[in-house]
Amino acid sequence: MTDKRLKIGVIGASGYTGADAVRLLAGHPHVEIAALTANAQAGKPYGALYPQFAGLDLPPLVKVEAVDWQDIDAVICGLPHSTAQDVIASLPEHLKIIDMSADFRLRDASVYADTYGRSHDAPDLLAEAVYGLSEHYRAAIAEARLVACPGCYPTAALTLLLPLVAAGLIDADDLIIDAKSGVTGAGRSLKEQNLFAEVAEGLHPYGVAAHRHAPEIEQEIALKAGAPVTVSFTPHLVPMNRGELLSVYARTRNGAKAADLKKALSSFYADNAFIRIVDDVPGTRHVRGSNFCLLAAFDDRIEGRVILFSTLDNLVKGSSGQAIQNLNIMFGLDENCGLRQQPLFP
Repeated sequence: MTDKRLKIGVIGASGYTGADAVRLLAGHPHVEIAALTANAQAGKPYGALYPQFAGLDLPPLVKVEAVDWQDIDAVICGLPHSTAQDVIASLPEHLKIIDMSADFRLRDASVYADTYGRSHDAPDLLAEAVYGLSEHYRAAIAEARLVACPGCYPTAALTLLLPLVAAGLIDADDLIIDAKSGVTGAGRSLKEQNLFAEVAEGLHPYGVAAHRHAPEIEQEIALKAGAPVTVSFTPHLVPMNRGELLSVYARTRNGAKAADLKKALSSFYADNAFIRIVDDVPGTRHVRGSNFCLLAAFDDRIEGRVILFSTLDNLVKGSSGQAIQNLNIMFGLDENCGLRQQPLFP
């Protein structure tokens, strides 16, 4: 890695994940934000869209096709699912790309089509893409040109479950994932179901037995289990801006107890700065605004079962923070760069 500052573009900078990428990149010591795109907002200064960034020296918003990519080193793409693949396919080959959409997460194009309701039109790129779960695919990410950042729910679930499945401590065929997330997970575009009166002062499940993150979770667990896996996954919308908490109910194997699971997690993540195994029940307030993921394990009252918890900020470790962590890995930088913020509490 040279001493020169990396020139980074953010595609889809008008959305929540794009804005959080800008927030984090602005404090990164080794990068310069060289391009910001938002087709519907092209021509505006970024501070007009997000006044909190008005004091930063940032380029104006432009359309994707107006960017001169020649001197840009990498892009973070925050476009919606099913639209990102077309834009990414048009980008020059010298760019390193970190995509925060779902367009390159699923390894099988037919599963993508079934899940997202459209064909995958960039199969060569799909085959090239590396799944960007930072702590598990670090070596492949370091060599990649295109990294597909996991969804927020899969990041929380897989960070918790993959080491335990790989160690044979839990039964991969008996996993119940009860997930709760803030409303920013649905994006910034106007949707009736996300209006204040629809989400405030209440809690409701959605995507019951059909949420599009379930195949992503199953894909990665199956690789560790060595066989197809089906999980019971139900997400809930919580009336808060950001944050995510998963309660996972699992059957243990070979008499394993919660203490054994915590020991395995602690050993696996011993040298990973952003994953913390805690003794008490974690809450979303413990990770707000940070790139941390907190994990916990407790013995259930039912013999042979455990209750597991995973919590993260859906816009940081669940999206933009992990994207920047992967950017750091791809360019041989300290993974902490731009991500040293402690959680905001209360």
